[in-house]
Amino acid sequence: MIIFITGGARSGKSDFAQDMAEKIEGKRLFLATAQAFDEEMEERIQKHREQRGDRWNTIEEPLYIGNAIRSVLGQYKTILVDCLTVWMSNLLMEYPNQNEKISEIVDDFFFSLDELEEKIIIVSNEVGMGIVPDNKLARDYRDRLGFLNQRMAGRADEVYALLSGIPVKVK
Repeated sequence: MIIFITGGARSGKSDFAQDMAEKIEGKRLFLATAQAFDEEMEERIQKHREQRGDRWNTIEEPLYIGNAIRSVLGQYKTILVDCLTVWMSNLLMEYPNQNEKISEIVDDFFFSLDELEEKIIIVSNEVGMGIVPDNKLARDYRDRLGFLNQRMAGRADEVYALLSGIPVKVK
C-alpha cells in the first residue's frame, strides 16, 4: 500500500506521517532525503532523529531513493520517505540541466515501488499554490515537484493533504 501525504510547509505532514507509521505493528524504516549543508539544517536533522528515537531504523539517501528502497525489501513492515520536496531539490542541484538523468532517477524510484510489499508512506510539499517564482531555477523546481507530486498521487492508494495541521483525505 502506498500512502502519499502532501501540504504546505509546516502544515504537520511529517508528524502525521510518523504518527500513522507508528500505529502499524512491526519494524519501520525512515528514509531521509535531507542533507546538512549548514548548522541550522544539522540541528533540524538531529532533532528529527531524536524524535524518532530507537523506534525507527534510518537510511539517509539524498539522491537514489529507489536503490535505497530495493536494499531493504522484505526487512520492514513500514517505510516512511521524508521527503520528495528535498529530494527534487537535491536532484536539481546534483544534476543541473540534466533532465534525462533526473527523469531516470525519478522513474527508478517509481519502479522500486512496484517491488514493494511493505506499506510505504511518502511525504512531499505542495509548492504550486504560491506566487510564480521570479527565476528559472525556482520555476523549474516548482514545476518538476508539481509533476512529481501529481504522479505520486496518481500512483498512491491513499492521499492526504494537510491544512494547518488538519489532515484531509483526498483519495
